[in-house]
Amino acid sequence: SLLEPSDVLVLCVHGGPHQGLSWHAEESVDFRIHVENQTRARDDMSRKQLRVYQLYSRTSGKHVQVLGRRISARGEDGDKYAQLVVETDTFGSQVRIKGKETEFYLCMNRRGKLVGKLNDKSKECVFVEKLLENNYTALISAKYSGWYVGFTKKGRPRKGPRTQENQQDVHFMKRYPKGVPPDPQRPFRYTTVNKRTKRIRPTSPR
Repeated sequence: SLLEPSDVLVLCVHGGPHQGLSWHAEESVDFRIHVENQTRARDDMSRKQLRVYQLYSRTSGKHVQVLGRRISARGEDGDKYAQLVVETDTFGSQVRIKGKETEFYLCMNRRGKLVGKLNDKSKECVFVEKLLENNYTALISAKYSGWYVGFTKKGRPRKGPRTQENQQDVHFMKRYPKGVPPDPQRPFRYTTVNKRTKRIRPTSPR
């Protein structure tokens, strides 16, 4: 059969100097599909990693909120309902997201609607993080392939079947909660300018 362009062709030569040569083509594993499958596979053995940040919606200009069973993207920077606890679910990019204040998980049901669920371990509450070329992040349902987390300009959830990767509705930026440095162990170093000499002098926060 003909090989696809993405296949790797491995040529094996058999036979000695006085024997005819025979060639065998072996198709390699499609590593792109392999990586996608591994990314979607649940990893229950490794230790989970927790992070706390906000998701800034490109369309609404606000932050995603988990308000119990209701989900929106109308939170201001630092809003308590916009602080999300993100649990890394696999070695790849699968995550589970819950509201720090409500402890409800962000989920997508079979109709593609974003809802909040309490202590739900189903795959409806698992998403695949994807870093886009424009440096925004997209969240794809791990259960319903091709359905994205998305919001309208008014901050209302958009149903999964109506979303596409190239829509701004599904583009997000990760932001730390207001007043929280990216790494608490390494505080920011501020810069002050002396009006007389214009020299830059780094200082540490008090």
